[in-house]
Amino acid sequence: MTWGAIRQHPSLYIGLIAAAAFALLGLISLWWTPYPIEQIAIARRFHGPMAEHWLGTDHLGRDMLSLVMSGTLTSFVVAALGVLIGVGLGVPMGLAAVAWGGALEWLVLRLSDLTFAFPAIVVAILIAALAGPGETNAIIAIGVFNIPVFARVARGGALAVATQDFVAAARLAGLGNWAIAVRHLLPNIMSLLIVQGTIQLSLGILAEAGLSYLGLGTQPPATSLGLMLRDAQSLFLIHPWLSVVPGLTIVFVVIALNIAGDGLRDAMDPRLRREGLAHGAG
Repeated sequence: MTWGAIRQHPSLYIGLIAAAAFALLGLISLWWTPYPIEQIAIARRFHGPMAEHWLGTDHLGRDMLSLVMSGTLTSFVVAALGVLIGVGLGVPMGLAAVAWGGALEWLVLRLSDLTFAFPAIVVAILIAALAGPGETNAIIAIGVFNIPVFARVARGGALAVATQDFVAAARLAGLGNWAIAVRHLLPNIMSLLIVQGTIQLSLGILAEAGLSYLGLGTQPPATSLGLMLRDAQSLFLIHPWLSVVPGLTIVFVVIALNIAGDGLRDAMDPRLRREGLAHGAG
């Protein structure tokens, strides 16, 4: 994908810049926040935006900007690790299904169907019941949900590539199934995987927020955007700002990632590029 292709899709760099800005805000919290997130000061609670606290303070007097920065990092990390689990297990499954076919392909599809039958929230509840709530269990739940997604995306993309002449030539040259999958199928479906990864990252952030809101994800003294919403729910009618700040942050992050994903799809899909050129010529 060239810079010229990116320039034809402004939504791509707008979404990437916005998503990167939120990610950078979270990364900065590793070294600096305006106030420590564990610093409680009851005397200054429920303050609105002001010079000392740009986003105000919560019901415990903690700085909201500091909480948003730390919570954004938590949301990105949990969602990204969940996506990595999905890629690390789902992509090899999808490639193996195409490379070997037959009974292995049937098994991969049935495992995918079985996993899809249990939404991430159900998996998270089961894990929390067995091992207790926490970030690690939220990552596992999101990762389990991502595995069949990437398995099906990898299988669908690899099926289209497997019929190409260069794959047949590789078989005639004596390459084994796995060598063909790694050398020829995987490189040709990377664009699909990147686009799907961006989409799953946004869904993972929503899932993490939902799990933390239900008490199954991040636990105090750590924080996340979903946990901030949970803490503010009983105060919404009196102090709606406490819910608006983390809620809008989740919305903006997800929108930015979705815009970036749409832009990536348009820029990296050759068929869409050809259609765009044809419309331009017309």
